[in-house]
Amino acid sequence: MKILVSPSSFGQCGEEPLEILKRNGYEIINNPYGRKLTEDEVIEHASDVVGIVAGVEPLNKKVMDNLPNLKCISRVGVGMDSVDIDYAKQKGIKVVNTPDGPTRPVAELTIALTMDLLRRVSKADKNIKNKIWKKEIGNLILNKKIGIFGFGRIGKTTAILFQGLGAKIIAFDLYPDNEYAAMHNIKMVSKEELFSTADIVTIHVPGNKDKAPVISYSELDLMKNTSYLINISRGGVVDEDAFYNILKNNKIVSAATDVFVNEPYSGKLIELENILLTPHLGSYAEEAKLKMEIDAVNNLINSLDADNQ
Repeated sequence: MKILVSPSSFGQCGEEPLEILKRNGYEIINNPYGRKLTEDEVIEHASDVVGIVAGVEPLNKKVMDNLPNLKCISRVGVGMDSVDIDYAKQKGIKVVNTPDGPTRPVAELTIALTMDLLRRVSKADKNIKNKIWKKEIGNLILNKKIGIFGFGRIGKTTAILFQGLGAKIIAFDLYPDNEYAAMHNIKMVSKEELFSTADIVTIHVPGNKDKAPVISYSELDLMKNTSYLINISRGGVVDEDAFYNILKNNKIVSAATDVFVNEPYSGKLIELENILLTPHLGSYAEEAKLKMEIDAVNNLINSLDADNQ
């Protein structure tokens, strides 16, 4: 029985996930390219597999129709944008993920990016490396109003971490958990109130199925000119052209983004000085990544075992 392990970095944080597969009698087919697989590459390497330990490669109708033995897709992570879940269901292919795995690392990266922007750490580092000794004046998180856009697992964890640093929290979600918010002294507000009143907006939503931006110029234009934006959700959630224009015209102080429509990214946001860019590092914490990989492998094995009973 063969399994395609598609994430290019799988196993880098520890051999245990691969060992689990081997102990259970599975033959492993690794991604040989060190990058995201294309449709045709998935079809080529997974032609006779029973399962895929999946990253963000396209697993659509075309791919599934060319994998006659496929019984389970087990996503390392939470986002399922790259999987045609409805078609998988029609084909009797189980689709599972690791919804809790990215929560803490993404929340902590949100805090890290926010502190970098507020205290201008990267700017100060760049100055010194350019032989410029300049003490950048920053700001505290203490008493800042943080707007959490998307109040799911990651949004809630991010909110609690910010509260621990003395910030005040408001949040928006299409399906608000009012009981949790009240329990933790978090005010649920409208989208318009969040963007217009928050000192720092952090984004934690999965994105639209049709890939249309969730946040456009109209939302960004509501932000105060003293505010900051942290996008650590999905590429395309924020309209990149609008994002560029807001920053280029100094409508907000600065921003950070970990996600892009096209990755690797080489677009025009690179031209700007008032944005911090990271290459989709959200879940890339060693402890969390290893746990996600172990969970994904166990989910796959359990699903295949259940299917064989």
